[in-house]
Amino acid sequence: MERLNRGIAHTVPWLTLGMVLVTFIVVILRYFFGRGWVWMQEIALYMHAFTFLLAASYTLARDAHVRVDILYRPLGIQRKALVNLLGSLLLLIPCCAVLFYQSLPFVAGSWAVLEGSQDGGGLEAVYLLKTAIPLCFLLLFLQALAIIHHSVQTLRNP
Repeated sequence: MERLNRGIAHTVPWLTLGMVLVTFIVVILRYFFGRGWVWMQEIALYMHAFTFLLAASYTLARDAHVRVDILYRPLGIQRKALVNLLGSLLLLIPCCAVLFYQSLPFVAGSWAVLEGSQDGGGLEAVYLLKTAIPLCFLLLFLQALAIIHHSVQTLRNP
């Protein structure tokens, strides 16, 4: 999981830079030259979605996600490990499993028709964008397993 997260960590900044550059170009073309293309706006949208969906597991792995630190921060290492273990087992894994399972028919239907943009001149790859949804929850599920493993190790060997 660590190698996968490193790959994501190297990819996401480039997606973010690409998104900023494409958005900048869209704004310049629209406001200075009166030109615009839907496909170009959708490229920025796709990069934005992929950035957040793929970076979720990396963010969780680096403990950079949103947390109620008022309660968590003062806890000792053992109690933090217990909170992480229970949170992963009781909250994260069930949510990932349900969202992954529920997104599969949605994605399969999109792939079945090779769904494209509803806007004229848009990208004909909405099915790729929708594929990132179950991928996000699969990566989060795998990261939850890594957290559980690390938490159990911490609880066994304080």
